[in-house]
Amino acid sequence: MKNNKKGLLKKHFFPYFKKHKAVLALDLFCALLTTGCEIVLPMIIREITSVATTDLSKLTWQLIVSLAAIYAVLKLIDMAAGYYMIYIGHGMGVRIEKDMREDMFAHLLTAPFSYFDKTKVGQLMSRITTDLFDISEFSHHCPEEFFIAGIKIAASFSILASINFTLTVATFIAIPLIFIGSIYFRRKMRSAFKERREIAGDVNAQTETTLLGIRVVKSFANEDIEKEKFNTESTKLSKVQRDSYKYMARLNSVTRLFDGLMYAIMIILGGYFLIKGKITAADMTAYLLYIGMLIAAIKRIVEFTEQFEKGVTGVSRFAEIMEEPSEPGFGEGDKIEIIKGEIEFRDVSFSYAKEKGDVLANISLKIREGENIAVVGPSGSGKTTLCSLVSRFYEPQQGEILLDGKNIKELSLSSLRNAIGVVQQDVYLFSGSVIENILYGKKDATRQDAVEAAKKAGAHEFIESLPDGYDTYVGERGVMLSGGQKQRISIARVFVKNPPILILDEATSALDNESELYIKKSLAELTKGRTTFTIAHRLSTVRNASRIIVLTERGIEQQGTHEELLSCDGVYKRLYETDRKNI
Repeated sequence: MKNNKKGLLKKHFFPYFKKHKAVLALDLFCALLTTGCEIVLPMIIREITSVATTDLSKLTWQLIVSLAAIYAVLKLIDMAAGYYMIYIGHGMGVRIEKDMREDMFAHLLTAPFSYFDKTKVGQLMSRITTDLFDISEFSHHCPEEFFIAGIKIAASFSILASINFTLTVATFIAIPLIFIGSIYFRRKMRSAFKERREIAGDVNAQTETTLLGIRVVKSFANEDIEKEKFNTESTKLSKVQRDSYKYMARLNSVTRLFDGLMYAIMIILGGYFLIKGKITAADMTAYLLYIGMLIAAIKRIVEFTEQFEKGVTGVSRFAEIMEEPSEPGFGEGDKIEIIKGEIEFRDVSFSYAKEKGDVLANISLKIREGENIAVVGPSGSGKTTLCSLVSRFYEPQQGEILLDGKNIKELSLSSLRNAIGVVQQDVYLFSGSVIENILYGKKDATRQDAVEAAKKAGAHEFIESLPDGYDTYVGERGVMLSGGQKQRISIARVFVKNPPILILDEATSALDNESELYIKKSLAELTKGRTTFTIAHRLSTVRNASRIIVLTERGIEQQGTHEELLSCDGVYKRLYETDRKNI
C-alpha cells in the first residue's frame, strides 16, 4: 500500500505542485520563520530563569526589556509569516483544487457512454466537490505540517542534547514509538475514509434520483418509500463515520500514552539530574517548554492524520476517474468539412456485455444520401443501438460503419457528431433561457439564427408569448415548459446546427395529438434534404419513409416501403395490425 500510495501521489498529485513551486517554497520559508520564533521563546525563558537563579542582581530591567524587544520583533515576523501561510498558502491549495477539478471535469467529458451507464452521477458529484476540497486542504497543510514538525524535532533535539544528551535521548525515544504505534490505525482510517466517500456518493446519488423524480414520487404517494431508501443509505454512512472516528480515537489514545511517557521520563530522569547537579533549574524549565512544544507538534501531526488520509483518499478517487480511458479516437482522426450523408453498415455486431449476447448481429445496410430510413421492430431489437453506433456512442465488436465511403473510426469524433443531429423522445433542456438552449446547437450562431430556427420548428409563436420571450428561464430540465414546447425547442436547436444527418428517436411518441401534429410539421421541414433515421413504435408515423427497416433479434428481417411490406405476410404487417388495434 505504501508503494501504491507513493506512486499515486507522484503521478496524480505532485505534478499540480509544479506551477506553484515558488508559492510553496515561500510558504515553507514562512513556516520556518514561525517555527523559529516559537523555538526561540524557551531559550529566552531559560536565559531569564538562569540569571534569576544564579545571580538575581544581574536580572536588570535592561536585560528584561532587551529580551522582550527581541521577542516582540520575532512575534511581528511570526505574525506576517502566519498571515502569508494562511492566506497565500491556502490560496495555493485552492488553485490546485481548481486545476484538478477542471482536469477531472474535462476528462469526464471524454469518457464513453458505457462509463456513464454504470456510474452514478451522485458519486461523480461527490468526487468533484467533497474529494477535491479535502485535496485542497491536504495540498497546503501536508508539506507545511510535516516541515514544521521536522524542524521542531530536529532543533529541539539539537538544543536539548547540548544541555544533557542522556536526558534528551531518553525523552525523545518515545517519538518514533508514537509514529510506529499510529501506523496500524492510519491504515484502518484510510480504509474507513475511502468507504465513507463511496457511501457518501451513494447518498448523493439517492438524493439526486429522488429529487429529480419528485413528480413521480408524489404522483404515486411514495414519499415513505423514498424516505426509507434514503434513511438506509444515511444509516450506512453514519456507521462508517463512527468506525472512522473509533480508529481516530484509538490513535489519539496511543499519542496520549506516549506523550505521558515522555513527561514521566523527563520528571524521573530530570529530577535525578537536578539532584546530581547535572542540569540546572533553568535547563529543566527549557526542557519542560520544549517537550510541551514537541508534544503539541506531534498531536498536531496526529490530528492532521485525519486530513492526510482524507487527502490521500481524495487523490485515490481522483486517480480512478483520470485513469478511466477516454472514448476511442477522442481528439484523433480526420476532420471533414463536407459530408454528403451516405452511410453503410458492413457486417456489424454489437453487445453491451458478452454474457448477455449480441444486441445487433451481422448487420449489413446501405443508406443513400438524403434517404429517409425508418427503423421499426419489437422492443429490445436494437433500434436505438443501431443509431447510437452511427454517432460512435458505442463501438461495434465486429464489422465497420462507413460515412461517405470512409470508416467512421478514421474521422474525428467532433466532426462526426457535428454532422449528426438528434431529436429524442426524452428532451433535455439545460437550466437557462430559451435562446441559450436553441443556440446550444451551434457555437457561432446568432440570435437571428435562433429566431429563424424557431420559426421553422413551429416554436416562434409560443416563445414570443412567454413572459420574457426568448429570454424566458425554462427551469431545471425545462420544467417550466410543456412536453410539446420542449420538443419544438429541441427541434429548433437541431435546425440551428443544420446537420446533413438526422436521427429521430421516438420524437413524437410521448406527445398528445395536437402537439404531435405540430411536431410532425416541424420534422417534415427538418428532414428535407437530410439523411434521416426515424425510430418509431407507432408505425403510422413512418408510412411516408422512403424505406422501412424491420429489425428483430435475428437482425434485419425485412426492408422496403410501407406498401411493399404490407403486401407480404411478415413481421411488419403483424406489427402494423397490432398498432392499428391499439389506436
